[in-house]
Amino acid sequence: MGNDSQRLIYLASSSPRRQELVRMLQLPVHIYPSNTDESIDPGTPPAHIVEQLSMRKASAVKQHILAESESAVDGVILGSDTIVVLNGQVLGKPTDANHANEMLSALQGHTHEVLTGIALLDLKTEHAIIRHRITKVTMKQLTTNQIDRYIATGEPLDKAGSYGIQGIGATLIDSIDGCYFNVVGLPISLLSDMLDEMGMGVLH
Repeated sequence: MGNDSQRLIYLASSSPRRQELVRMLQLPVHIYPSNTDESIDPGTPPAHIVEQLSMRKASAVKQHILAESESAVDGVILGSDTIVVLNGQVLGKPTDANHANEMLSALQGHTHEVLTGIALLDLKTEHAIIRHRITKVTMKQLTTNQIDRYIATGEPLDKAGSYGIQGIGATLIDSIDGCYFNVVGLPISLLSDMLDEMGMGVLH
């Protein structure tokens, strides 16, 4: 497919981190939070969780956009979802500081996986591409005082797994195996490949 970089990306997310990462691609972007239900059936495999929720977000935004516009709308909706998985257990965003403490206490000293799903949905053709990426992250051994001080910064409270690798949470991480941006919340390399398939190549 030929490049059409003037087509708009509708980012179905209110995450400042995802907004910043998408803007790195230097393509026209419109922020359009999905505000969709993120409940999922128990026992759903982690890869299916992030792919299903990414597509659900993109589909919800599509319905809103089409309801608002009487004329044909061109562009691609980008839905994304990130989870942390430790020994098969899915860790989402903490409900409060105590929950964040539980997560960080479990993660410290161990290796976990971060999965991010991406769904691209073409508004005109309804063609969809859905993929995910996995990064392994090893967290340092932490004292209870270090965990308490980190939670006191407020950074963990809106992040999957209760930490942000792009913030002061970077001090908690010993090593990563895979895409760094995947851990932040949007694997840019994977996204650029998917946009290529949609005819919106970043470097073409």
